[in-house]
Amino acid sequence: MKKVVSALSFALLIGAQVLAAQAQTNDVRAVTASTEKVAQPTPANATNPQTNPAGNLNGTPVTAAATPLLDAGANSATSDAPGKTLTTVPGASGPGVTAAQNTSAAAPVVKAPAPETVYRVGAGDVLDIRLLNSQTRESTLFTIMSGGLLEYPLAGEPLQVGGLTVEEINARLTTKIKIYDKPQLLVSVRDYVSHSVIIAGLVNEPGRRILRREAVPLYVVLAEAQPRPEAGRALVLRSGDQNMTVDLTDAKATAMLVFPGDVITLSAPPPAPPQFFYVGGPVVVPGQKDFHPGITLTQAVLAAGGVTRFAGSKVKISRLGADGRLVSTEHNLKQIESGKVPDPVLQPGDRLEVSRGGW
Repeated sequence: MKKVVSALSFALLIGAQVLAAQAQTNDVRAVTASTEKVAQPTPANATNPQTNPAGNLNGTPVTAAATPLLDAGANSATSDAPGKTLTTVPGASGPGVTAAQNTSAAAPVVKAPAPETVYRVGAGDVLDIRLLNSQTRESTLFTIMSGGLLEYPLAGEPLQVGGLTVEEINARLTTKIKIYDKPQLLVSVRDYVSHSVIIAGLVNEPGRRILRREAVPLYVVLAEAQPRPEAGRALVLRSGDQNMTVDLTDAKATAMLVFPGDVITLSAPPPAPPQFFYVGGPVVVPGQKDFHPGITLTQAVLAAGGVTRFAGSKVKISRLGADGRLVSTEHNLKQIESGKVPDPVLQPGDRLEVSRGGW
């Protein structure tokens, strides 16, 4: 009987161990499945549980946090879908402004036309206004009155056009004409009157010159006025005490713009400052002498009254160098006078020292 009880106890013990082993196997499989589930590919903006200390592998759901695209004050992404690429607009105001948020572009900057390329009408100008819709032979010439007013019958009341271009006048008249659904106008300047300058002085054709632009280069006005050969500079007087002196030999300076109302006076160039050379030693009249371009050594000695009986045959010319130091050269008057050597040409500021006999 005891043997039977022992055998039963041993069988129960073996069964319990088998059940425990199966339970451990089930636990391991459950954990493995959970691990495989977490190890699935995650979105680019999700946190990897293997590198996040807050992640766990015990079956608790792990929340994947979306990476914000903007700063803390902007709307954050709440979806696992790939984030949109936002391009910052250059020149937009404020931080974080994107192409999606900046719906209104900055207005383009319109550059004013250069004054030498445009003409704005004024009092006295005669306009040629042609209405292409009409077949009548009425006059098409209209003079702009004082104050810049234009009386055009089909436009009704007088229209202010002073300071406008013909293109702008065309646009205004088109809106005023009501007898045609789509009036077609052609506006041009027939006679230029309102823009002018005065030129005087050393010119063959002085007087008033009409400008056909808001400004023209000075050389254009000079070509019409025909400067005299002795003219060397132009004085341009402009309102506002703006006076300018222009050297007529300077091509860049004569390209300056002149405007309506300018007064241009041509005159001779200022006299050149006097230049001198200096003679010392045994000459009749030593000292400072007037320099003239092309003067030679022997001419300079004669200008000093010639040499005295105590003079030798040598002359030293001292000339200021580029570094501020004097550079001296020696010449023999007798050899120059005999034609053996050339007679050197002097320069302004030269210093001549005639030698004494026996030097």
